[in-house]
Amino acid sequence: MKKVSVIIPAYRCAATLRQAIDSALFQEVPLEILVLDDCSGEDIEGIVRSYGDEPRLRYLKNEKNLGAAATRNRGVKLATGDYVAFLDADDWWEPEKLKKQLALLEQTGDVLACTGRRLCSPEGEDLGKCIPVKSRITYKDLLHHNSINCSSVLLRRDAALRYPMEHEDSHEDYITWLKILQEYGMASGVDEPLLNYRLTTKGKSGNKLKSAGMTFKVYRYMGFGLGKSILCFISYALNGIWKYR
Repeated sequence: MKKVSVIIPAYRCAATLRQAIDSALFQEVPLEILVLDDCSGEDIEGIVRSYGDEPRLRYLKNEKNLGAAATRNRGVKLATGDYVAFLDADDWWEPEKLKKQLALLEQTGDVLACTGRRLCSPEGEDLGKCIPVKSRITYKDLLHHNSINCSSVLLRRDAALRYPMEHEDSHEDYITWLKILQEYGMASGVDEPLLNYRLTTKGKSGNKLKSAGMTFKVYRYMGFGLGKSILCFISYALNGIWKYR
């Protein structure tokens, strides 16, 4: 089975980091876990060291605060796995997530697989709402609706190196998925809530108005004209209303 490098950017996340790490350690695939401390001011190293001699767990610290996108890019460069999986420190996975994604990528030949997600409160309680994904996601699908959540992604490392996350003033992960599907055609989806996604007001998606503006920037950074950007944005907005209704 292929090896997976799990990349966890850590910034002001001491309260939830253990749950994220534990959910990665429970995966039934060969892996390494890279916890990248983005100068959070918390004892992230102490949390990682508390796992003792766990050989799959690595602690790394940025020399300065880089932000989530650049921290993920650094993790990709330092990874030794065939695949990389991104996991935000306030999210966590179901135990079979990576195993099911690896099997699906082996079947489809795609370079990227995502999963559905279960929405949880800031305290980690199930809100009774799951966001599904299509089994096959095309570039056109993604253009009108970003159905690929970053913490659900399993991605071939060479593709992650080819398309690093850029433009952190927008949704940089969305730009990366669009570029990957432009080249590779399709992504695979496991339509099960294998990601537990914590809703908070701290992240980019917490402020919906600000998030909307960032999404519009995505289309502009992709080189789209004003008219096409507006049409894509309208579709995004309508899908967003349906998703959280």
